[in-house]
Amino acid sequence: MSFLGKLSLEAIPHDPIIIVTLCVVAVLGVVIAFMLTKYKQWGPLWRDWITSVDHKRLGIMYILLAMIMLLRGFADAIMMRTQLAVATNGAEGYLPPEHYDQIFTAHGVIMIIFMAMPFMVGLMNIILPLQIGARDVAFPFLNNLSFWLTAGGAILINISLGLGEFAKTGWVAYPPLAGLEYSPGVGVDYYIWALQISGLGTLLTAVNFLVTVFKMRAPGMKLMQMPIFTWTCTWANILIAASFPILTAVLAMLTLDRYLDFHFFTNDAGGNSMMYINLFWAWGHPEVYILVLPAFGIFSEIISTFTAKRLFGYKSMVYASGAIAILGFIVWLHHFFTMGSSANVNAFFGIMTMVIAVPTGVKLFNWLFTMYRGRLTISVPVLWTLGFMVTFTIGGMTGVLLAIPGADYVLHNSLFLIAHFHNTIIGGAVFGYLAGFAFWFPKAMGFKLDEKTGKAAFWCWQIGFMVAFMPLYVLGFLGMTRRLNHTDNPDWNIWLYIAAVGAFIIAAGIFFQLLQLFISFKNREKLKDTTGDPWNGHTLEWSTASPPQFYNFAHIPHIKDIDAWTDMKERGEAYQQPQKYAPIHMPRNTSAGFLMSMCFTAMCFALIWHIWWLAAVGFIGGIAVFIKRCYTSDVDYYVQPDEVEKIEAEHLSANAKGVSA
Repeated sequence: MSFLGKLSLEAIPHDPIIIVTLCVVAVLGVVIAFMLTKYKQWGPLWRDWITSVDHKRLGIMYILLAMIMLLRGFADAIMMRTQLAVATNGAEGYLPPEHYDQIFTAHGVIMIIFMAMPFMVGLMNIILPLQIGARDVAFPFLNNLSFWLTAGGAILINISLGLGEFAKTGWVAYPPLAGLEYSPGVGVDYYIWALQISGLGTLLTAVNFLVTVFKMRAPGMKLMQMPIFTWTCTWANILIAASFPILTAVLAMLTLDRYLDFHFFTNDAGGNSMMYINLFWAWGHPEVYILVLPAFGIFSEIISTFTAKRLFGYKSMVYASGAIAILGFIVWLHHFFTMGSSANVNAFFGIMTMVIAVPTGVKLFNWLFTMYRGRLTISVPVLWTLGFMVTFTIGGMTGVLLAIPGADYVLHNSLFLIAHFHNTIIGGAVFGYLAGFAFWFPKAMGFKLDEKTGKAAFWCWQIGFMVAFMPLYVLGFLGMTRRLNHTDNPDWNIWLYIAAVGAFIIAAGIFFQLLQLFISFKNREKLKDTTGDPWNGHTLEWSTASPPQFYNFAHIPHIKDIDAWTDMKERGEAYQQPQKYAPIHMPRNTSAGFLMSMCFTAMCFALIWHIWWLAAVGFIGGIAVFIKRCYTSDVDYYVQPDEVEKIEAEHLSANAKGVSA
């Protein structure tokens, strides 16, 4: 074994597509480094962002990570759709099979684990503490560490693009395909360690926010007075805390199979490959609801705000969210109706799957009743919400069809299932995050996003989605199976061409979103709302400045109503300048989270390539940073009353009417 383990010059891919991509990334990296140096931003980047424990800054970094990974994951999607459009009538297309397999594996992993999850956690980080009247999360350092662990996993995924390979197994990595016999390279190892390190970060995030919600709510705020977004995030965090250890365990067993020849999932050596699938989906299906529940909360906040009404059926929404979370844990077996279980087993899981439609329907009708006789303002967040209602309803109906074991037996391995999955995840989760991004952007940045380009982005996404994925339902009925990299059935061609066009329409939507950000930052002074609350929101986060001060609340409010902000305004209590200020206890920034994550990321990279000395150095370095952090005494500080009074005075004029600037 060499000094660098299995790593050698042969690990660098020779595919022209990859080489061009790496060159573009290198040029962008040089340009960014040059700009940071030119404008002397390395210091502020380290002090204000990389080492920050402020939940709002961490939320922004989570969303930035999600946006970057969206571009990477969607580039994979464009390549797949283009390949299937040109590789018809027996043609091979432009992607070799081994490259195509890596692309569709990376696309699934990136979009679910490194785009959707960070986007969700980012919005939760920015908004949830503000909604419950907390100055920060319960464990600020842990919040910083969680982000950098997630970023470490994303780094490993992207390293695999230029050093070695990624898994060719699909995003689920079923054995025996994921075993050493059929995947002897480093691709599956990249998959394992990227998911392990990011999964640990996600699990720590869930613990952090559950403690925050249960222990740090403002005085007077009972559980049934929490904003609905806080409730749906809480249910999602309960699911994370319960399900992510399953993923950690099953990947650990797959690691032992690959590294130490344990044979947990080797059928001819006493193991059972079906057990991997069982455990994977015991995590994987709750993961779907982890993604979509916070989006439901976002839609609820938006509909309530833009109809200027209280949310219809608040309690039923809370209970419906809980029912979805609980039922989400007892439906995972519908992912393998085709494995040969008994009729009784299939019937139970099929019925449970259909039952989930009931609480989901409760939510849909509550949104409709909230809009009923309201004066709905058609803004960008509302457009995303209305688009979701149509798109997600289609996905829900096709899901009920797939819940019938007999129908699933026919459709499970077809593109019908792919269409259904994207219908729910894009039309539900992603539309929700983009709605929340537009809705809460003024709260995070202090100015609104450009409406014109925002609406153009929505319509491109909505139309592009329909054009890209409705043909997949047809292809599923026509018998086209999943995971094909070329086709030879002329009846499928037209639908593959249409789907490719839809992907490029979605690409136009992403372009308009980037253009929207550029225009909005360029015209941010014009887009600041100096007359009042930009969205007339009901929940407590609107009682802070936009963007909020680093300490959130000079005085923690006392809550007496579900719609706390509306109640405060009605009682004339909002933004009453206190007679005196008390010192505010705040956590100090720390480099420990970043350094620990980078050490453990280096350890994971070393384990992928069997560089044992580097793995030991990375592990010991991470533990050493952790121990040093434990014995650091001066980790907190106090904002003095005169400083608080000065900061509050700067915002008082803008907040004179009890609204955010």
